[in-house]
Amino acid sequence: MKEKERQRKERLCAAAIFFFAMTFFGFLYPTFSLAQPKSARTLSIATGGTGGVYYVVGGGIAAVISKYLPGVQANAEVTAAAVDNCKLIMSRQVDMAFCNGDVAYDAYAGVERFKATGKVPVRALAVLYSSPFHVATLEGAGIDKVADLKGKRVSTGAPGSGAEIIALRILEAAGLDPSKDIRRERLSVAECASAVRDRKIDAAFVGALGLPAAAVLDLASAPGIKMKLIPHDEVLEKITKKYGPSYVRVVIPKGTYPGMTQPVPVIAVATILLCHGQMEERMGYELVKTIFEHRDDLKLVHKEAENITLESAVLGSSVPYHPGAIKYYKEKGVWPK
Repeated sequence: MKEKERQRKERLCAAAIFFFAMTFFGFLYPTFSLAQPKSARTLSIATGGTGGVYYVVGGGIAAVISKYLPGVQANAEVTAAAVDNCKLIMSRQVDMAFCNGDVAYDAYAGVERFKATGKVPVRALAVLYSSPFHVATLEGAGIDKVADLKGKRVSTGAPGSGAEIIALRILEAAGLDPSKDIRRERLSVAECASAVRDRKIDAAFVGALGLPAAAVLDLASAPGIKMKLIPHDEVLEKITKKYGPSYVRVVIPKGTYPGMTQPVPVIAVATILLCHGQMEERMGYELVKTIFEHRDDLKLVHKEAENITLESAVLGSSVPYHPGAIKYYKEKGVWPK
């Protein structure tokens, strides 16, 4: 009996030790698991062609996010710009995107180029700056106004780009049919500049998203030629009447480009940093906070970043803002009341 009692006590003791060990390590294991380093979350920013400001500033924003937002690695992606960027947002292939205000509105409303895809749930993180539109040619080409493009070889921008949409609207407002009245090319930003320089085309519509635009600056700096910008603000009223108040009149100051001795009045549209409406509120908040707290880093990337301010970030968006962005702007006291 004593032996059986001893064995029973040993079994109870072993069971108690086993239960304690399982309980201890069961609670301890999750603690160890949570302490393990997590892989960084990767975010993609859809920008535009390598010759445009979208790509340069987008790369700067990606660098700022990667450097200052813990656990996040951001990359700037080369794209065909605005229209494609909205479609990439819709398909969740990218997390953020640069876009013209007019294209953003069309995507949000599901009109124009987005009739087939339907409404895109885009939301604004920030209005970054205004984007003056350029119509670039060379001195001696016989082009002084948009109507003079009739019969000329003209690039209206890359297929699916915001530049293409604005170009077609400008031509239409000037009384020209893009499919009949010009010999139309559809070149990227970088291709436009070289084509004008080499006289393969007579003029190019360039979505110069900020000043100076890299591709236009390259054209103006090319030896042996003199670039000329064509004013086109006279079409603003007609465009606004048909497509709504997405555009404004601005003036490209003289001296913006080499050889530019006179200011040139043009139309411009807001450049918006977009995201998908289902982006987490916290992530939207942290992204906007990181960008504006380290804006000085962006100024080193491109001069246009000087125009990225908290006050302008909340003005002029053609689509609703992301709730995370709204929260940050309210904290900073800049959200319109």
